[in-house]
Amino acid sequence: MAARFDDPVERLIARGLDKLADFIVGPASSLRDGTEHREVELPRDMYAHREAQTEWWYYTGHVDTERGHRLGFEWVFFKRRTDLDRFGVVPLRLIGNPLYLAHFAITDVTRGRFRYAHRKSANGPFDRPAVASVRRYYLRLGDWTAREVYGIHLLRGTLDDLVFEVALKPEKPPVLNGRNGVSFKDHGEASRYFSYTRMKAEGDIRWKGKVERFVGEAWMDREFGTWRATKNQKGWDWFSIQLDDRTELMVYHIRDERGRPSPFSSGTFVDEEGRATHLRLEDFSVEALGCWRSPRTDARYPHGWRIRVPRFELDLVVHPVLADQELDTRGTTMIIYWEGACDAFGRRGNRESTGRAYVELVGYDRSHERPSFTTFLFGSSLDRRWRSIFGAAAR
Repeated sequence: MAARFDDPVERLIARGLDKLADFIVGPASSLRDGTEHREVELPRDMYAHREAQTEWWYYTGHVDTERGHRLGFEWVFFKRRTDLDRFGVVPLRLIGNPLYLAHFAITDVTRGRFRYAHRKSANGPFDRPAVASVRRYYLRLGDWTAREVYGIHLLRGTLDDLVFEVALKPEKPPVLNGRNGVSFKDHGEASRYFSYTRMKAEGDIRWKGKVERFVGEAWMDREFGTWRATKNQKGWDWFSIQLDDRTELMVYHIRDERGRPSPFSSGTFVDEEGRATHLRLEDFSVEALGCWRSPRTDARYPHGWRIRVPRFELDLVVHPVLADQELDTRGTTMIIYWEGACDAFGRRGNRESTGRAYVELVGYDRSHERPSFTTFLFGSSLDRRWRSIFGAAAR
């Protein structure tokens, strides 16, 4: 959302609004203090950071209910410092700083249904209350919460008539991705990144007053920092795979402006005992096997992948359990992306290997390059309504 102005009038207006923002909310921070490439420190880095521009706590998982329903879930919380962001000439810190954003999605594999919701808050007078504590692990946006109690992560999410609550217990120690938890996106641009790659999940889901218990497994990613987007970071394909032999694989391709994998793409393999091995781009391959076109956005996403890691004799096919697991979050994080539950099957050496996976695909829809201020403030449905009204008036 940062902008550079070529028009002198726009530059003048932007400078005036910057001075107004300085007067109302204080000067903008550079959000860089020389610590951006320090190694991860736990448990401190599980908590929120005052100076990180972007940070998220990201959970995905697969559970089975006592009545035989299979579900996938995504629960993610973002905190964004807006010191460097703007909508056109308007500094975003005039609207809120920081912004808190959250996404929650349920993939009902048994019923073939995908549902999601997304929220934001700047703790304004009409916003849901939001918290990301810097002293302990506690997140809240309205009645969506995440917290840690004696090493167990407790999540809560709601979708209209649905309430989802789960307790997640790490079964392996946290894995530091990249170089001791420093994950480079480009030259000199990095986040801090660690994961809980296998967590035991137990909880219940309430549909229209009916409660079902469930058990399963989850994955948690924690990432934070201040990094600058470049032409080598136009999107990414991210995969987390939990295999039945108790090993895990995470790989991602950062795509450049021509859709090619950036040399900063990487991954991590975790063995049965929790020992992690860093993977460079040349250590693995990801081949798309097909594509799916969204009926709403017309975006074309890869659909099905073959992933190979010769070093560990892994040759896997990852396939979505549902084709349509697209989220339109232009009213919060201002992107449209695909994230969904998948199955994995193939071989590890001479043995058959199966498992479950989650895949995130970002950058195939490019609407974030033309962000709508009304969509961000009021949501995509209201923005479509206004466009329809003004379009009809123009005709």
